[in-house]
Amino acid sequence: MTLQTSTVFAAFAATALTIVLAGTATGQVGKQQGLVDPNIAGETELLALPHLNPTIAKGIMDRRPFLSMTDLNAFLSQSLRKEQLPELYGKMFVHINLNTATRDEILMIPGVGDRMLREFLEYRPYRALAQFRREIGKYVNDAELARLEQYVFAPINLNTASDEDILSIPGLGPRMLHEFKEYRPYKAIEQFRREIGKYVNEKEVARLERYVTLN
Repeated sequence: MTLQTSTVFAAFAATALTIVLAGTATGQVGKQQGLVDPNIAGETELLALPHLNPTIAKGIMDRRPFLSMTDLNAFLSQSLRKEQLPELYGKMFVHINLNTATRDEILMIPGVGDRMLREFLEYRPYRALAQFRREIGKYVNDAELARLEQYVFAPINLNTASDEDILSIPGLGPRMLHEFKEYRPYKAIEQFRREIGKYVNEKEVARLERYVTLN
């Protein structure tokens, strides 16, 4: 093999590796395109959303974290009409667990009907968000897939998740990333609650716990 050929081969290999890594490196919470998370949004952000007034915004902040869309929907249904909710849910949503979300929660995603509900359910259990992209991408175009991805997550494994996976959890930064990893290996979810509870309050532990698993 000539020096020139070796150089070309090395460059090709490096490029191929970059492509592979780019394709597999992905967090487990869908990439956001402006969808607001009511569990971490500020008052100003909430008030900019359709149909939310100061009273409702304060109610959201006082009651959070909402651990499911069912909980949020029950609260908002006290103040908003049924026809107002889809418009709001196009802008604000509590991420749903791809493996445990109820049929009603999945149908709260604007534009999801019975057919897409069947596709969401068919591919359970989801081991990674890449699986969701691959399977649901059979039925919708890239733009619609990206829109749907905003609403969902695949729980991350506390003991094996990458930094990128952990940092995809909304509101989680480098400091908490360090704490997540410091206590590995986790033997039980109670250990996660105990250790992470040293740094955040009980409500925040409950919010973070939604996104993790030991399975």
